[in-house]
Amino acid sequence: MMEVGVVNQKMMSKFYSFIFCFFLLLTIQAQKNDYSLWNNFLKKYVSNEGQVDYKTIKTYQGNLNIVLQSLTKTIPDENWSKNEKLAFWINAYNAFTIKLIIDNYPLKSIKDIQKPWDKKFIKIGSNTISLNYIEHDILRKMDEPRIHFAIVCASNSCPKLQNEAFIAEKIDSQLSKATSEFLSDSSKNNISKDHLELSKIFQWFSKDFKENGSMIKFLNKYSDIEISEHAKIKFKDYNWNLND
Repeated sequence: MMEVGVVNQKMMSKFYSFIFCFFLLLTIQAQKNDYSLWNNFLKKYVSNEGQVDYKTIKTYQGNLNIVLQSLTKTIPDENWSKNEKLAFWINAYNAFTIKLIIDNYPLKSIKDIQKPWDKKFIKIGSNTISLNYIEHDILRKMDEPRIHFAIVCASNSCPKLQNEAFIAEKIDSQLSKATSEFLSDSSKNNISKDHLELSKIFQWFSKDFKENGSMIKFLNKYSDIEISEHAKIKFKDYNWNLND
């Protein structure tokens, strides 16, 4: 009887260990994909047009800090899918851009801050990184040119800040929507069949958009107007005024 009792005890111990690990994995998965705090923040402080209420965020800065804490505790790893990584790093870039503005607010432009994109102020796990690191060393290496219309530099000529969090399950449609909206915004791009006035984003990151050697092929995927392969291209001046 003693042996049976010991065996049962060991089996129950293994069972409870399994249950614990199972729920731990569920918790980690939920944390990995849970951007509800960030989503609620965006709904509250960002308009449908992408204008950000920095003044109110500054007044109630604790709300932003809670969002940032939830992000800094998350550490993407090799087990994450590409879409999970994209969603995390896009959300992190945009959230910490707002923090950078708030830390220096009031100001008229992000360029009023000395070397804003090189500042190492973003703590993810044990690493402290910059916005440039997220953009160039992580996101641009993921072979997804549409990220340029999802990450926002807090300026009027930037793509608008979407007032919802990016999530892995919807990120393809979210990126397509952000790209189409940016192209159709006449304050940022003017498109006709034979003449293009494009955002400087297409000049700065031209190689990211040259699918099969042609930027036009990329544009035609998301433009309402069919653009000629021989269209003439000019680039618009960039408005760095704050997107408030």
